[in-house]
Amino acid sequence: MAVPSRGGNKESPPLKPGQRSPGGSPRSGRGRPARSPGRQVPGGARGVRKGGGGRRGGRSEPPRGCREAAAAGRLRDALGRGPLGLLRVCGERLRVFVDDRRAFVVKADSKIWLTFIMAAFAGVLHWCHITTLFENDRHFSHLSTLEREMAFRTEMGLYYSYFKIIIEAPSFWNGLWAIMNDRLTEYPLVINTLQRFNLYPEVVLASWYRIYTAIMDFLGVPTKTCWTVNRGKGLSPVESCEGLGDPASFYVAVIFLLNGLMMSLFFLYGTYLSGSRLGGLITVMCFFFNHGECTRVMWTPPLRESFSYPFLVLQMLLLTYILRIPNINTGSLIALCVSNIFFMLPWQFAQFVLLTQIASLFAVCIMGYIDSCKLQKILSVHMVSLVVCFILMFGNSMLLTSYYAASLVVIWVIQGCAWLFGTVTLKYLTSLAFGIADDAHIGNILKSKFIGYKDFDTLMYTCAAEFDFMEKETPVRYTKTLLLPLVLVVLGVIIKKAIKYLRWTLSHTGQYEREERFNQGEVVYHALQLLAYSVLAILIMRLKLFLTPHLCVMASLVCSKQLFGWLFCKIQPKTLVFAILALMAIEGSANLQTQWNIMGEFSNLPQEELLEWIQVSTRQDAVFAGAMPTMASVKLSTLRPIVNHPHYEDAGLRARTKVVYSMYSRKPAKEVKRELIKLGVNYYILEESLCISRKKPGCSMPEIWDVEDPANSGRIPLCTLMSKDSRPYFITVFENSNYRVLKIPYE
Repeated sequence: MAVPSRGGNKESPPLKPGQRSPGGSPRSGRGRPARSPGRQVPGGARGVRKGGGGRRGGRSEPPRGCREAAAAGRLRDALGRGPLGLLRVCGERLRVFVDDRRAFVVKADSKIWLTFIMAAFAGVLHWCHITTLFENDRHFSHLSTLEREMAFRTEMGLYYSYFKIIIEAPSFWNGLWAIMNDRLTEYPLVINTLQRFNLYPEVVLASWYRIYTAIMDFLGVPTKTCWTVNRGKGLSPVESCEGLGDPASFYVAVIFLLNGLMMSLFFLYGTYLSGSRLGGLITVMCFFFNHGECTRVMWTPPLRESFSYPFLVLQMLLLTYILRIPNINTGSLIALCVSNIFFMLPWQFAQFVLLTQIASLFAVCIMGYIDSCKLQKILSVHMVSLVVCFILMFGNSMLLTSYYAASLVVIWVIQGCAWLFGTVTLKYLTSLAFGIADDAHIGNILKSKFIGYKDFDTLMYTCAAEFDFMEKETPVRYTKTLLLPLVLVVLGVIIKKAIKYLRWTLSHTGQYEREERFNQGEVVYHALQLLAYSVLAILIMRLKLFLTPHLCVMASLVCSKQLFGWLFCKIQPKTLVFAILALMAIEGSANLQTQWNIMGEFSNLPQEELLEWIQVSTRQDAVFAGAMPTMASVKLSTLRPIVNHPHYEDAGLRARTKVVYSMYSRKPAKEVKRELIKLGVNYYILEESLCISRKKPGCSMPEIWDVEDPANSGRIPLCTLMSKDSRPYFITVFENSNYRVLKIPYE
């Protein structure tokens, strides 16, 4: 369809080269100018060439000198008629400018706004989904303050305890000083928990909570509603408060809002990567259909990944933009640096994810899809963000001695396979120089995967299901929702095009063909990043939380005209996408229904009895030891000092935990008591379930100790003896169905 000209005249046929239009001369421009067929756009329409006359059609341009002379003449005439004449000419020019560009601007803006509206809708939908699942699972709104704190088990309770300390302190700065000079977490040591535990999310949320409650109190607006809840079954009634004025409710509400925003980013990510809003739709729907494999924020909100992962999505979106554009601007590099910092600060594991990103980018550079100059700029951003995090973490040496830091340094001077060797070597040398062994367990976990290495710390990880190999059912679930087959098709097309590019490069084809293939560098990067995430997820099941969302992003590329333009000539993209989504929805809707059917109510009466007994029957400075998850609850709800906790990434803490867990070994009671006294422990909380539970062969606590302490193998476990009679080395002072508190008499 031709673009109509103003005036309603029919379009003249295209002129032959050198032919003049009837009734017009080449200089005067009167009559109908020759019309260019324009650029072909989807649907068969003809677009007007850039610089044309908009609704007036393509206009043959007069020579530059004639144009400038005419403009100068009009300007002189306007000046001769005074200021009003000048304003009239300026107004006419502005009107023409607006008319020429109005259609394009309105069309472009409407597309952008539609994209952002769809992204916002996806975010709100995900926020509603995870909020509903969390409430259905625990009935969180009807729990008492103590029950809500108990619901944050293991390291979740440890992290939340610092949020609680800051909001209950006389001032924000008093609270901040308290967590930076903490004597409760690793008694009798005084530690800076802000340096050790990635607690910036709790600091920020605590400041927001104090500001929010202060403003609401000043305005006289109530922030929470409280009532008495009858729990039945002979249990005493409890007070339950609902509203953002309740600390736990405020805490999880912000987390869920952040993860709702994450889904908006996923829609934008899929849209930008594929070049189509349909790609964003596929990404979001794949995420929902595989929701249980993509995230666990609805079950464990306070975990570090809940704060950190949304910023990884933003970081990878920015990186995709940087890889796609030919010239990098400073603003995009600054944005990438900020997103890097926000990703690393909340989570100690972030450095390992960024290591895989550096490796993937290095491979893309070697293949020739990005030049070394662009790679160096990206590496510079990573280095700056690493240094900033090092400073904000008060000199956390684990960052500088990490594989991530070593890879950034080595990649500047070494290429090819030597990069891997150089990274490992430099990491070993820096750890040796700084005397850092905090992340030594990571290497041991990898050794256990390949050569069957075993020690106490390694088994404490690998016996947990989330640190085991990926379960066989996971790829089956991917296949049932068609996520895996779809991504394999996309990956196959990418590999095919990458091989063609490499062949053309080796055969010295023309520069035009090279540049045309060069634009797919960001797609090749995503394919390599997918392979890296796949390796991580296969080795450690917990890391499928990186793999599954990236599979959803890769699925968006089925809408890419670069990859599937040949297919879109035969079938409409919308038809293809909605057919795929219809097939995915068969299993995907069943998965969602399974999540919606989860109904429960949190209750842990034995632990509630234990915590209430500690509050009433022990001194405020009494020191406790026991299983890591229980210690987090003791610290959070009773504020008693503890000697060990669930944050297992510190070498010194691992040594302490090993001493504490010797109660579940076969060592003599006298020896265990002596070591506990050295730590200053007053009470030991014994859990019989840890003594007898066995998740898989070789993973009960006595069996783990048999690997570490073969000399005592074959003896009756000490925990079994203590469950029957704790005398003479310990005194039982509290006991219920799950817990037994042993007092350690000091001679």
